Amino acid sequence: MSDGHGSASERPSGWAAEQPPPYGAPPASPWTAPGSEQPPPSGPPPYEAGPQSGGQQSYGPPHGPYPQGQPYGYGPHPPALRPGIIPLRPLALGDIYDGTIKLIRSNPKAVLGLSAVAALLAAIPLAVGQGFVFGAVAPLMNDPAALQAEDPAGTYGMLGAQYVSAFVSYAISFVAVTVLTGVLTRILGRAVFGGKITTQEAWQTTRRRLPALFGVVGLLALIMLAPVAVMAAVLVVAFGTVAGGSPEAAGGLLLLFLLMIVLYIGYVFFFRTRFAFAPAAVVLEGRGPVDAMRRSWNLVTGDFWRVLGILFLTTLVVGLIASILQVPFMIAGMVIGLVGSGSVATIVIGSILVAVGGTLGAMITYPFEAGVAGLLYADRRMRGEAFDLVLQTAAIEQQRQGWVHSTADELWHPSNSAKS
Repeated sequence: MSDGHGSASERPSGWAAEQPPPYGAPPASPWTAPGSEQPPPSGPPPYEAGPQSGGQQSYGPPHGPYPQGQPYGYGPHPPALRPGIIPLRPLALGDIYDGTIKLIRSNPKAVLGLSAVAALLAAIPLAVGQGFVFGAVAPLMNDPAALQAEDPAGTYGMLGAQYVSAFVSYAISFVAVTVLTGVLTRILGRAVFGGKITTQEAWQTTRRRLPALFGVVGLLALIMLAPVAVMAAVLVVAFGTVAGGSPEAAGGLLLLFLLMIVLYIGYVFFFRTRFAFAPAAVVLEGRGPVDAMRRSWNLVTGDFWRVLGILFLTTLVVGLIASILQVPFMIAGMVIGLVGSGSVATIVIGSILVAVGGTLGAMITYPFEAGVAGLLYADRRMRGEAFDLVLQTAAIEQQRQGWVHSTADELWHPSNSAKS
């Protein structure tokens, strides 16, 4: 397990000891040896001879007295470099959210376009399943007498369509969101320096990391689903024990179920926070699934509650925004699909509206959550590994050369950590 420094053997393939511009040695160092000649400064001298100094240098403030309460010799800190979407220093919550919005605005075609494709692929199966529901329920809404007729086959078919469509949607979402997370993380890694990357280039540099990304997501799915299997087994045993028993036993079973739900929610938040940076470690650092999860665990250590709070707040914010965008389309689709005549046209229109609502909601949710997780990862490295010094040095060199080279992606490797 690397502690953030790494060794030559740990670096990804293609990593050279002497990197190409802009990270190689500059042709002329801005520093000079002691005693050598210095070029004259281009600006005014910092200290000027005042009228009461007798022709000698005055070392007082050149622009009047210091403000009251400010110690002599201390001035405001210069602002941090900001070549891209974030300032290159440890980030506050506002910096993280502002940087995420700037990420989306700086490359909307790649970020929102890819997110829309992923969201639409996941929404289509749900819309198809909803169409079957509209087709089964609409005749009942228009014929009250049919509500009293029992139709087990139609009911089972409707439920089956819903469950099958939900399963297909989750499967597609699993693949699409995993790929999207990797591509968006690569775009974010370049946007920190103010560089842009095309969708094709982001895909070309990310696809080699997809097996490891799917490995991380698969391991997380196992971790999240393991307690569910245990909960189901406990409930089956408990239900069999209290079946036909007293009401007190049934009440105890209900309390047991509620307690397990509360514990499971805490379990999900804990592991989601601990492994939140694993995708970034896979894409930006070139790690394998297990090593990336270990890396995320170590980065979160020492700042768990802050990371948890920001991720939880982000979930609430994007959930609210997604609901505002999604609910009107969902309501319109259900009204047209259920209250309409039950024709093919109304069912199709209702299903399309449901798909549009789901796509709009997820199109905002996916990139915002991925952006916040990626910038939190950068923040933790700046706080724990002095990684802001690495980023600042690279940014100065990029500003000197006037462009952002593709080798900026390699700066995220932990061997570049400034922590000793």
